[in-house]
Amino acid sequence: MNHLALVGDIGGTNVRLALALVSTNQLKLYKIKIFKCINYLNVYEVIKQYISLVGCDYPKQACLAFACPVNSNFIKMTNNSWTIAKYELKHKLNLQKLKIINDFTAIALGLTHIQAKDLYKLGYGKTNNNSNKILIGPGTGLGIAGLIHTKNSWIPFSGEGGHISFAPIDNFEVYILNWFQNNYKRVSIERILCGQGIVDLYYAHVNYYINHSYNVLTTPDAITKAALKKTDPLAYKTILMFCKLLGHVTGDMALTLGAKGGVYLCGGILPRIIKILDNSDFRNSFDNKGRMSFYNKEISTWLVKSKWIGLLGSADALFNNKL
Repeated sequence: MNHLALVGDIGGTNVRLALALVSTNQLKLYKIKIFKCINYLNVYEVIKQYISLVGCDYPKQACLAFACPVNSNFIKMTNNSWTIAKYELKHKLNLQKLKIINDFTAIALGLTHIQAKDLYKLGYGKTNNNSNKILIGPGTGLGIAGLIHTKNSWIPFSGEGGHISFAPIDNFEVYILNWFQNNYKRVSIERILCGQGIVDLYYAHVNYYINHSYNVLTTPDAITKAALKKTDPLAYKTILMFCKLLGHVTGDMALTLGAKGGVYLCGGILPRIIKILDNSDFRNSFDNKGRMSFYNKEISTWLVKSKWIGLLGSADALFNNKL
């Protein structure tokens, strides 16, 4: 039997919603819409707007993926002010079934549904399709998840790996750590590897290199555009450093979880800077693990180009009896 369901990928900045047709042999998305979180008081208001725009009845089943811990009935978004009570939301939407998962659990599941054309290989390395996979994605925050291979299926897991501590490995990275510590009580890798992190990292470069007035850029978009056009040398240095630090972190994750199945980079930032990422120190940093460098050099790294991977994963999760 086919099921028309509501699926959502809800981050700190954007809400992506779609209707999903799910059966035992197919998974299709329809009427995909994107909304800005800042324009709405809560996720219920976004869903109401979505239903009105697409002109359908309220579905009886839904799976929503949120960019925050989702283990309790009461959810607090990490990178915006929204709070969600699961049972209240289910009642307001008059749902027979509501499943709520972490956004990177959805992305991990979505990886099993995308096609080869949705992947761009970064550097070298091999993929063992019977081994663990890691997904990491800088966006409004930094999401991390994985897939464990079993005999008959893939099992997703997620946590809050973006909040582990930043560990510098050279003098300039120590400077970056000190700069961030002057502005934040604690420096997690998410503080640096996210949209706001690009702005902060840029300011740290300005502070280090410039001793006079400088026409500083103020948004991640402006900095990445200037870096791509090479109109601002410090913007370019900033994005190169962003890619290098991303390599450190993904290499650590690959070691930690034995990701011989590959490392998959997701999120909204990286597809925009693919030209710089491809020519940066990302892969060298990924490999540079001392006595374990040989281990990481064998692991493939990929950029995920699919914009709807989280929605695909949410649709999968709705009828996935392993979750």
